[in-house]
Amino acid sequence: MIKVLERLSCGVNYNIEQTCCGKAAFEDGYWDHTKEVGEKLIKEFQNERYVVCPGASCTATIKCQYPSIFHNSSMHNEYKLLQKHMYEFSDFLVNVMHASDIGARYEAKAVFMDACKAVHELGIKEAPRVLLSKVRGLEIVEVQGGLPCCGISGGLERKNEELAVQMGMQLLKSVMDAGASVIISTDIECLLHLDGIIKKQKLPLKVEHIADVLASGWE
Repeated sequence: MIKVLERLSCGVNYNIEQTCCGKAAFEDGYWDHTKEVGEKLIKEFQNERYVVCPGASCTATIKCQYPSIFHNSSMHNEYKLLQKHMYEFSDFLVNVMHASDIGARYEAKAVFMDACKAVHELGIKEAPRVLLSKVRGLEIVEVQGGLPCCGISGGLERKNEELAVQMGMQLLKSVMDAGASVIISTDIECLLHLDGIIKKQKLPLKVEHIADVLASGWE
């Protein structure tokens, strides 16, 4: 992700002290723990700069879930400032940097998997497709009827692992039936879940975050 941002002449600062946004704790109902780690995160990003995140689910937690915890609290103004500057990676590239062709080359037949939170909470659907359409050698195939949820949304893998794996297998079968060998997404959490199933089942598939695809094959 940093390579792509720097290619677009963005100055990038990374705070090695930053920690979790609290997504897992929030989904499991531990709001006090979410607030504790959230306060730390908010304090670490109060410098009026853009905050670019490689995960749609983490971005959605901060932009869409933090209000239920920090609205009208002692950190109300601080969390609002972070909300204002927070962007998911592909959304930032297309709608802030107005970028489309990064100069990437990636030879593969792939499926793009929308992250549930990207679409339903952040309204991000077109930005990653714009970026991938300019990648040389990449063929994006659409799955008839659309891809099902991978099984990880809402922390399902912690509550019902068997069901989460079954849902992941259903998605992977759809990808293979479409003739694709790569799954690309904006959310590493979804990809890690699927990658675990792929390796366990020894399936002829691989997963890629969109940032890695956009950072490939530069001339």
